[in-house]
Amino acid sequence: MSIRKLLTTILLGASACAFAQGSGYPEKPITAVVTFPPGGSTDMIARAIAPKMSEQLGQQVIVENKAGATGAIGATYVKNAPADGHTIMVASIGVYSVNPHLQKNLAYDPSKDLEMLSIAVRAPNVLIVNSNLQVNSVSELIAYLKKNPGKVSFGTSGAGTSDHLTTALFWQKTGTNGIHTPYKGGANVLTDLMAGHIDASFQNLNVVFPHVKAGKMKALAITSEQRSPVLPNVPTVGEAGLKEMNVYSWQAVAAPKGIPAVAKTKLHGAITAALNDPKTKAQLIDKGFEVVANTPEEATKFQREELARWKKVIEVGGIIVE
Repeated sequence: MSIRKLLTTILLGASACAFAQGSGYPEKPITAVVTFPPGGSTDMIARAIAPKMSEQLGQQVIVENKAGATGAIGATYVKNAPADGHTIMVASIGVYSVNPHLQKNLAYDPSKDLEMLSIAVRAPNVLIVNSNLQVNSVSELIAYLKKNPGKVSFGTSGAGTSDHLTTALFWQKTGTNGIHTPYKGGANVLTDLMAGHIDASFQNLNVVFPHVKAGKMKALAITSEQRSPVLPNVPTVGEAGLKEMNVYSWQAVAAPKGIPAVAKTKLHGAITAALNDPKTKAQLIDKGFEVVANTPEEATKFQREELARWKKVIEVGGIIVE
């Protein structure tokens, strides 16, 4: 056998071996890293889709929480994991599009270190006020803020969070301001708002709509393009006269950069099949989520648009996280 034929045989054998290995994916259980503690929206999404993903892939998808540093600890872990498709990440808007603008010496770059697989779900924020505040519409709130500059408190689940940035965007769009009152989590915001200790907040639809329906707080507007079926009487920000105020808190699935094409294809297929499973989808919609389940290309484009959008809001608002 000539040297050329020998080399050709070796190369073909190596290619066949690589193909066999790739086509055998997944070869072991897949770890789905959630970048926040158990019980929150991101954890809820991961645990909702994991069983159906396991069925689709023929391997168990194990949810593992790695919380801390507003999601940066989990994202860094995933960045450093082997890019073989056996480690994925479920995280929210902050991890993908906010942390790079607020955290110094961030150990990961979402655009360079992560492979977007799909935006899983999104949920708009709702502008809520406590029942004792004498405003019943967005226009009335704006007028009240202008008559009482720097006196109306807006609670958020923490500095640099989605609800904080939505508040900053609202102030920028309306030429108003207020007192930023950060808490450790949205649950504490709702408790104090219902007790009358703070005046207003932008909170995720899926956590506030039961309280609005119960009459424990007033909803003035929702930051979606269309009204929500769970709060059909609450106008959109567009209907309330606010332009470029459509805001969604969203959760997406990603993997370490450079995973094999076959793994990327199979993972995306499993994620979208799980999200579009009739029972799972109905449960998510009932909780106030909108299922997105888009392509990796669409997810990447959206993540980068959000990165640019919130960079501007943070810079204009002079937002700093200590």
